[in-house]
Amino acid sequence: MMLPHPRFWIVGLFLMILAESLRLWAVGHIGRISRTRQDEVGALMDVGPYARLRNPLYVGNILLFSGIGVIQWPGALVAIPLLSLYYQQIVRWEEENLAEKLGDPYRDYLGRVPRWLPTGPAKKGHWSFRTALRSERSTLLAIGLILGALFLRSLLPQ
Repeated sequence: MMLPHPRFWIVGLFLMILAESLRLWAVGHIGRISRTRQDEVGALMDVGPYARLRNPLYVGNILLFSGIGVIQWPGALVAIPLLSLYYQQIVRWEEENLAEKLGDPYRDYLGRVPRWLPTGPAKKGHWSFRTALRSERSTLLAIGLILGALFLRSLLPQ
């Protein structure tokens, strides 16, 4: 097995930093409700990254795993399409759930804010660094462990 070229590490790390920055921005606005696995919903969030795209956490996840995939090239060729299909299914369910529970304000939001590709300016809202770090601590730990494992693997004789 060949070691990844340093440029793959650079591109992969860039994508991972971009991804986690987006995730921190998003969870600093939305808070703990982003970690729920149930059909409970919070208030409509349309500030910060949620004013530019409806699914910043999922876009962050796709970028994060794509970064790992780039480091382990050609893993990105598998990660990007599989995660995109996976999140497409989740988003369809979430949009139906949110439309049912939040009604017309959410349907208006669907018409104004794109699902995947950001557009327009971000509206300012309350963002909490403490909330963001508290919510992302497990993600940050996982990123550190994955990068550590990839680095250690690169040191092993081939």
